[in-house]
Amino acid sequence: MDGIRCSFCAKHHTEVNKVVAGPGVYICDGCVGMCVEIIASTAEAPVEWPDSTQMTDEEMLEALPRVAAVEKQVDAALRIWVSRLRARGVPWGRIGEALGVTRQTAWGRFSGEE
Repeated sequence: MDGIRCSFCAKHHTEVNKVVAGPGVYICDGCVGMCVEIIASTAEAPVEWPDSTQMTDEEMLEALPRVAAVEKQVDAALRIWVSRLRARGVPWGRIGEALGVTRQTAWGRFSGEE
């Protein structure tokens, strides 16, 4: 659980009270509370959280490494899933189709071969 971060706010699991795991994603208790508020609201437009248009350059730069860490976390989970599918004999074409890319693109990204 060392590198686990909330996939929404990018806080490390040690910075929050609880983290709930999903398939390749995590959400902290603070973000769950925010989600409950958003779902309960009557606003129709999707909410960007945090609202980067209201952040200073310094706030965005400070958050950038956390966002990158979440990307790495999701990519690692995606690689595990693809590896498990390949171990089950699922062809690259089906994996690519599920990801919305070509067979060649899926193979190039996940095969580990050059």
